[in-house]
Order: sequence, then structure tokens, then C-alpha cells
Amino acid sequence: MVRAAIFASAVVLASADFEEFKNRYGKVYNSDDVESEHQATYEANMQNVEAVNAQNLGFQLGENQFSDLTQDQYRVAAGLGFIATSSFDGMPHLGEHVHDGSPLADSVNWVTAGAVTPIKDQGQCGSCWAFSTTGSTESAWQIGSGSLKSLSEQQLVDCATATSNGCQGGSMAGAIQYESGVDMATEASYPYKAADGTCKTSFTTAIPQGGITGYKSVGNFLFGASVANMQSALMTQPVSIAIQADQSSFQSYKSGILSSGCGTQLDHGVLAAGYGTEDGQGYWLVKNSWGTSWGDAGYIKISSSTDVCGVLKQPVYPQVSASVAV
Repeated sequence: MVRAAIFASAVVLASADFEEFKNRYGKVYNSDDVESEHQATYEANMQNVEAVNAQNLGFQLGENQFSDLTQDQYRVAAGLGFIATSSFDGMPHLGEHVHDGSPLADSVNWVTAGAVTPIKDQGQCGSCWAFSTTGSTESAWQIGSGSLKSLSEQQLVDCATATSNGCQGGSMAGAIQYESGVDMATEASYPYKAADGTCKTSFTTAIPQGGITGYKSVGNFLFGASVANMQSALMTQPVSIAIQADQSSFQSYKSGILSSGCGTQLDHGVLAAGYGTEDGQGYWLVKNSWGTSWGDAGYIKISSSTDVCGVLKQPVYPQVSASVAV
């Protein structure tokens, strides 16, 4: 009888937790059967969170908007839309950023320096590549001109069709190629819809044509960067990076330095916004595009001890010419 009472109490608690989760994230399901499936997934995911956190791995998992999704459902909902570029393909590649041996800063944080826009949310559209690109471009422009402007991801989704596939994915290098030949719109005048649309030509210009001149790869474009290459680049400006983000450790990340549990099969574009050391462990500070309810207020720290999540495989950043500022 005691065991039955304990079990019943656990079920009630789990149900209460799921009800709170639904309210917190505005979850609505099509039927009771679908809701039951998602509740079972939620409870299994929360058990995994507890099991991982009990190992004291240096990072913590927790609840977020993806907690009621299986891994396959999460992959779709998260908009993992990075498509690796296999060659330069005539893009305006301006060379490789390689560490020249000069002293490296102990830490860099472009967020606190005021060169990074607030966290955005890409929704269920494979446009991570667009958010990574606007992120590095916004920062490069702020550092070059002193003006931080929020750029339009929707413009890239709708218009950068020669190098990317909208909500079906793309690359940051291809998006920078598009940026280098056009006026770039403000976010407010060309707002994000989380869906493919028709390319618009009427908007408020944030960066005029010629303001973005091309991109540099960090290290070798095809073979990746070293930690020193990446730190040197981040001393200059934030960097667009591609990572693997489809594993449960990334799905449920909450805080700390993620050091394991994700591979290097690149599927997601994000922004490296700095680096540092915490409790003796080096990390990359990474801005994601899943809103502030995911991760540490929208950010994640990824270990820099090895190529965790594939951070070093294909980093790029745009070059700007602030002399054409509007």
C-alpha cells in the first residue's frame, strides 16, 4: 500500500509539472492522445535531465520549450538548417584569419561590450544560417561604425536564393555573399515571418550596398580553425559558426560549459560572441536564435578544450566598410 501511495503521488507530481509546463510555454495539442504522448516524452526528458545533472559534468540541463519533444521532433522544431559550403564558389572570400602569434586576451565578451543585438527567435523555420549571418554582420557594423542596428533575417530568407534555400537551410558564407551586393534592411522595416516569402525591395536601409565587402574564414575554410585562430578572430569581432545541435544535451542545455554530448556533424548556424575561462575550463560564448527561454537566457557556453560541437570546423565573419554608413 505504501509503494502504491508513493507511485500515485509521483504520478500526480509529474502531471502537475506537465500542466505547469504547458501553461509556461503555451502548449496546445490536437487531441488527448497527442497530449498523452507529449506528456510521456516530457516526463522521460525530465528524468534524463535529472540523470545527467546528477553526474556533475560541469553543465546543467533543464526544462525549455523543447522538453515535450522527441529528438526527431526537436530537430524539426529547432530549425536546424545549416548546409555546409564545400567550396568558395566564386564568393567574395577575403582570405583566412590566422593567429599571427601576438598575445591573446584572457577573455572577450562582445555582448557586454554592446556589439551584439538581443536574443532573437527563428521559430520553426530552418533559417539559423540567416540569424547567424545577421548576428555577425550587426556586430561587425557596430564595431566599425559605432552604430548597432538590428538587421532583417527575413530579407536573407526571401532574397538570398542564389546561395541558400530559405527555411530549408543555407550557409553563412553564402548569405554574406548576398549581403555584399545589396542594401541591407532594418529588422523593423522587413520583419521576420518564420516562413519563406517574396523578396521585397522597399524597406529602410540599415547598411547600404558596399558596406559589407565579403567574408574571411577563420583558419582554413575547408579544414577548420585552431583555438588560437578562433580566439584571435574573436578579439576582432564576433564570428558566425556552425555546430551540431541535434543531440539531447543541446536540446535541454540550461547552464555551465557544455563539454560533451554533441557531435561534429554540422547542422546549425549560431554566433560566437566571445570566449573566456570558468573554473579552469575554457569556453566559447555562443548566441543562439531560439529565444530567451532556451539555454542561459538564449546563450550557451561550449568548451574550447577540443572541437566540441564542431565549433572550429567552418567559422566565418563578414568584413565591413563603415565609410558608406547612412
